[in-house]
Amino acid sequence: MQALFSKLSLVEAERFITLLLRESFNYTEWQQRLWENESVEEIGMRAKAHWEATHSKEHSKEK
Repeated sequence: MQALFSKLSLVEAERFITLLLRESFNYTEWQQRLWENESVEEIGMRAKAHWEATHSKEHSKEK
């Protein structure tokens, strides 16, 4: 739970938990459909951009 709240806003974490608790929700199928229209390269570029944005914010806070 702490990991969720350390990386997601309260609303995002609650939305994620709600999705998991739905009776008809299948997390594995959801994950498979989540990226089905994106290539590995596109996902990698998005992950890199997110990482860089996150770390540049941390560095600017330290200064």
